Amino acid sequence: MSEKEVYDILLMAMFALAPIVFILLLFIPAAYGRYGKGRATAWGPSINVKVGWMIQGSPALIAFAIFFALGEYATNMLPLIFLTLWMIHYVQKSYIYPLRMRGARQTLTLSTMAFVVLFYIINGYLNGRYLSHFSDGYSSAWLTDPRFVIGVLAFFTGMALNLHSDNILRNLRKPGEADYKIPQGGLFRFVSCGNYFGEIIQWGGWAIATWSLPGLFFCVWTIANLAPRAISYHRWYLDRFPEYPKKRKALIPFIF
Repeated sequence: MSEKEVYDILLMAMFALAPIVFILLLFIPAAYGRYGKGRATAWGPSINVKVGWMIQGSPALIAFAIFFALGEYATNMLPLIFLTLWMIHYVQKSYIYPLRMRGARQTLTLSTMAFVVLFYIINGYLNGRYLSHFSDGYSSAWLTDPRFVIGVLAFFTGMALNLHSDNILRNLRKPGEADYKIPQGGLFRFVSCGNYFGEIIQWGGWAIATWSLPGLFFCVWTIANLAPRAISYHRWYLDRFPEYPKKRKALIPFIF
């Protein structure tokens, strides 16, 4: 088989796996953060969450960059813009975000890290290889296409919402604290997981801006991963805090 045939099979297989992952995560939340405590033995050994976050995030940058660089259109302007958007997100997520984490006792299990690393390698291949090789390289006219403009605006809007929500969560704890509190303000006036809603908007924007199946695949997997966790977090807040706002939704303001 040609590489393109293998590529298409892998892409379709990942689309097919998304609903399975969604269902599994509804019943078995991944063992990190508040769901890592007391479950480390079942999920295997764990390491400091800051170190683990940076290790598992690095392949998202490295794999994408390698597969992108090998493409025929790697020096075209539009693919390079998409490369820049990708790098901006993952430098922040993989290195800046973990360095600003509070709650030093948190851990990340190695098994969870392994799943994330595998996904990031596959995702880096599917998106990086498409943008710089299997696409048409995107002509300069794409810069003024409504799909590109709307997608990029959504990408940065989602990123801003995600960063603002993360900042609210971070400031709930003073340095050294590890207890949980009810987040207030920003998107948390409407949902329990404003940071997740922002990230879904961001990768929805990516799917629109790239107008590609690999971009859509990443958006679908973002939802499959984050929506079940948002549901779990929402229930957790309601069970733990009797005063938790009952009008808040789990993920999508006023809807869900």
